[in-house]
Amino acid sequence: MSIKVIKDFSEKAKIDPELQAKLKACMKIKELLLLSKEYGYEIDEVELYPPNEAQFVEEQLSEKMAKALLRV
Repeated sequence: MSIKVIKDFSEKAKIDPELQAKLKACMKIKELLLLSKEYGYEIDEVELYPPNEAQFVEEQLSEKMAKALLRV
């Protein structure tokens, strides 16, 4: 269930410039989780990491977050 929530949050960030900027500014997982909660998305932190399929693209995240979540 949480993968769908992450995907929905990611898709919203693609079309909402304000959310997009806030997401890009997140440097820690805790910040991303609080931001998602602020927008009404309850994300399970464990679901963000591999081996689960990434729901964000590198351009959406800060360099630090991309390294943590996307293994780039």
